[in-house]
Amino acid sequence: MILVTGATGLVGGHLLWHLLQGNERVSAIRRPTSNLISLRTIFSYYSSNPDDFLSRIDWKTADVLDFYSLIEAMKAVDFVYHCAAVVSLGNSENILLDTNVTGTRNVVQAAVENNIKKFCFVSSIAACGKTKYSELIDENAVWTDSNDHSLYSKSKYYSEQEVWKGIKNGLNAVIVNPGVILGVSGQDTGSSQLFFQVQKGLIFYTNGGSGYVDVQDVAKAMIQLVKSKISAERFVLVGKNSSNKDVLSWMADGYGKRRPFICIGKRMMLSIGYLSEIIGKLFHFSPIIDVGTAKSALNRDFYSSQKIEQALGFKFNPIEKCIKEVCDFQK
Repeated sequence: MILVTGATGLVGGHLLWHLLQGNERVSAIRRPTSNLISLRTIFSYYSSNPDDFLSRIDWKTADVLDFYSLIEAMKAVDFVYHCAAVVSLGNSENILLDTNVTGTRNVVQAAVENNIKKFCFVSSIAACGKTKYSELIDENAVWTDSNDHSLYSKSKYYSEQEVWKGIKNGLNAVIVNPGVILGVSGQDTGSSQLFFQVQKGLIFYTNGGSGYVDVQDVAKAMIQLVKSKISAERFVLVGKNSSNKDVLSWMADGYGKRRPFICIGKRMMLSIGYLSEIIGKLFHFSPIIDVGTAKSALNRDFYSSQKIEQALGFKFNPIEKCIKEVCDFQK
């Protein structure tokens, strides 16, 4: 039996779909308050009969912060895909560290106690180290704990350390480090905010850039790694290194909108982030742009996926094609 955490999120939802193509039933964890509307949207992207596939999910009520509920959920389970995480570049320290670090620790310990055959953890390129002289960042880049890393980056790095502890205790596990993940989610959060903002009309861009990846590639790579004999390894998953301007322009083309044409400099972008945070705190809402997202938009880090390509002969879907398919679905 297969169990997926974070099943209503972007990665978890698409992973569930692909798992159901090769398995009659799949188990997934949900909290009592979880909303399945986004998951139905994801399944609608693939099929005109999403409910037929939703009915093949065996839901287990559990929470990554409730260790004993995880122990119960993993009974009779062979394979675990841990996708549950909070994706935020802001400063929600308690939520980030609790869900991403403590939650991962609980899932890993429950997996060890239940003698899970194979465990796959979804990390992030945010947990990768840095390189000098503009070299591509890969799995061997050395992490240095500094203020240059966002709280989200630190939470994902610390989460990975929990998985490595599990591996030392006998857990058969692999880790994937996806780039900025693009795909249909049904939610106005994370990278999906880019699509929603461009669809409304976005004229601004920054000179930053990063590694991007199709969510379907993330799901496929995870499934292939779990089926393989590979263990105690991590893999960067990036389909294309692109400037932020190019990605936003491809989205604009997909929606038939004007491409962004006004570049926002570093000083202005950071000022907007600080001001948005102050206003958000005063009026009790989460701004679209905060200091974390402002710094992220200014970063220009590129990555190498050579390891996964060589290990599995993996081929990535072109990001331009991924973006067009998402735009066509959302029109």
